[in-house]
Amino acid sequence: MPIPSSMRAVQLTAWESEPEIREVPVPRPGAGELLLRVDAAGLCHSDLHVMSCAPGTLPYDLPMTLGHEIAGTVVEVGDGVAASWLGRLAVVHGVWSCGTCHNCRRGQENHCLRLEGRVGFGLGRPGGLAEYVLVPAERQLVAADGMAATELAPLADAALTAHHAIRLHRDAIEGGTVLVIGAGGLGHLAVQILKQTTEAHTVAVDTRPAALEAAREHGAHTTGTTVADAVDQLESPLVDVVLDFVGADSTLSAGGAALAPGGRLIMVGGGGGSMTVAKGRDLPLGWHVNAPFWGPRQDLEAVVELARNGQIHADIEVVRFSDTLEAYQRLREGDVRGRIVVVPD
Repeated sequence: MPIPSSMRAVQLTAWESEPEIREVPVPRPGAGELLLRVDAAGLCHSDLHVMSCAPGTLPYDLPMTLGHEIAGTVVEVGDGVAASWLGRLAVVHGVWSCGTCHNCRRGQENHCLRLEGRVGFGLGRPGGLAEYVLVPAERQLVAADGMAATELAPLADAALTAHHAIRLHRDAIEGGTVLVIGAGGLGHLAVQILKQTTEAHTVAVDTRPAALEAAREHGAHTTGTTVADAVDQLESPLVDVVLDFVGADSTLSAGGAALAPGGRLIMVGGGGGSMTVAKGRDLPLGWHVNAPFWGPRQDLEAVVELARNGQIHADIEVVRFSDTLEAYQRLREGDVRGRIVVVPD
């Protein structure tokens, strides 16, 4: 089908405001670039954070198209890109890494030295809540022929981020007890990844009964509505690793209190919380605190393979593009069990 000259996109036009659906030009690929028809795009709490920021908080230019969980079909390629990409379904690695700096060369594209605050799709660069999206390089794509785009989109952040956090701390996780705080969009995938790739005893905590039910279905061994309630059920009421997918003051405090000596507190969620760490204070001997960011391409490749093999499956709710603004409101109100995925009307 011919590529139109204009398209609809969900754009943030002013800080501390709601996005709008606007008509914008369809970008065309230059040298090394690829144009994707967006088949599915996930909604994320990170989008809500961007919307709520005061002017000057983020180094982003507005208007900006949102959306960083993207799966689509390559419909046009620029000079230097293999024509074999045309017609292929792929999921996008959303970090716009340079591919050549010290960190990129050692497989840490999520820590690219040249990001300069504009991380990538929908986070400083044009995102995928649109009919088409321009991808800057082939290395941003992981081919996923034969899979469903709606299943792929949440892998780009929710699964990728969870897998990255688990992989970084696999030595402490393997054979230990892992506390997953927040069993929602990222947490329910973390529970599945732990089950499929480790021998850990998984403890899931969430205030929502439906989320705990899902966590049990996905392989959590112990669940509770509070950290205290959950760890009290353990033979030893201490855990080796805390994966905090909320990141609020209260969850960080509770997670830190549950750590065994030598334990690790991994802050994944962006709930605005903070904590003071120091030797001889509240954390146990040998504490380790870490805040991983998103993840490199290798983790996206890993979760695509897990999904292809049927080992992980995102709980999704599909909505049409025209209903995106209402879906964001539901996400803000906490009325979402897993992940919302937007598809074309």
